[in-house]
Amino acid sequence: MLQYHSYNIVFQEVPGEVTLAINLSNCPNGCKGCHSPYLQDNKGDVLDTGVIDNLLIKYGKAITCICFMGGDANPQEVEKLSHYIRRNTNFRLKTAWYSGKVKLPEYLSISNFNYIKLGPYIENLGGLDSPKSNQRFYKIENNEMIDLTCRFITRKQKHD
Repeated sequence: MLQYHSYNIVFQEVPGEVTLAINLSNCPNGCKGCHSPYLQDNKGDVLDTGVIDNLLIKYGKAITCICFMGGDANPQEVEKLSHYIRRNTNFRLKTAWYSGKVKLPEYLSISNFNYIKLGPYIENLGGLDSPKSNQRFYKIENNEMIDLTCRFITRKQKHD
């Protein structure tokens, strides 16, 4: 079972997309310096296909992507909801998953996502917008992971 704490429409999490970011709780990673430590708690509302349907009714015409922020405690459920969204919107909506794990579970099919971010937050390396970041952002195309991390780093940051 997945639980979520909140959601918001964002513009920076997935380049080129208007994204409904759903903040999932019960994060098992415990990254030092985490920007959302409250998501480590096992509390929130259940996230299931009924909630997804209600969010699509409310925001479906305003967004191009849904991003699951977290969910590492139950990756199978994240994959299942991503599959549900893609199939039930005739692939109109893209899906993304921000995972704090170094690698994906072997049983997970990347074809159920359009984008995947991997990597724990390591304070001295920074997030995706840092040239030193260990985190990587991938576009899934033809069942391959194409690294698009460079899209998060501004020209100024590349030269710092």
